[in-house]
Amino acid sequence: MGKLQGKTAIITGATGGIGEATAKLFLAEGANVMLVGRSAEKLSATQDRLGSGKNLAHSVADAADEQATAAAVAATVRAFGGIDILLANAGNEGTVKPMDALSFTDFEQVLRTNVLGVWLSMKYCVEPMKKRGKGSMIALSSVAGMVGFSGAAAYASSKHAVYGLVKCAAIELAESNIRVNAIGPGPIDNRMIRSIETQLGGGDHEQVHAAIKASIPMKRYGTNEEVAQLASFLASDESSYCTGGIHMIDGGYTAG
Repeated sequence: MGKLQGKTAIITGATGGIGEATAKLFLAEGANVMLVGRSAEKLSATQDRLGSGKNLAHSVADAADEQATAAAVAATVRAFGGIDILLANAGNEGTVKPMDALSFTDFEQVLRTNVLGVWLSMKYCVEPMKKRGKGSMIALSSVAGMVGFSGAAAYASSKHAVYGLVKCAAIELAESNIRVNAIGPGPIDNRMIRSIETQLGGGDHEQVHAAIKASIPMKRYGTNEEVAQLASFLASDESSYCTGGIHMIDGGYTAG
């Protein structure tokens, strides 16, 4: 029997690399999974890849759309009877450029997805988790939530904010037996890091990729599956005394 047997998880940003890998692992561990994302087409394709069992469904919602997020949470409760796990994974790397070159819209779009989106998914999962008597909320931050990077003012600001939100939520919800933790990935081999590499490299990502890899003590990028394994631990009862934590998965990048 899987360690998430009988639990229900809602995953935002489910069509991305980390979201899909985590959904696949959660399903293998026995969970019901609600996939949430902005694109109905991408959600359908993701669900097709994961299988069409009765323990898998999807709901269309932009992370920063309050009504759509509330509806996705309600759809999860209707489909599976409650919510035990939230993976607030939807994220936007934004535009890499100097702080004074960012437009108001550039900055706002990143904050809307990466901060408001995380807060909204947490907000609407509180009541269903209280009804369950416990729960686990996991928010995706980044190494950029611990350190700064040139050209990443909007992204780093948003990921620092996620850590503050997680710490406050962990304190507020502890008495309800709802645990709240953050995952801080370093460079992970997926679409988002490729976008950042390409922007930094002026269209040629290979030199930037090599430089980033050389700066990581383990000298490699992580994988979506490795992040999923950490999320599975935090979602399960194996992490029953873990709350308010910032769990880095970065190959030692922030150790120095």
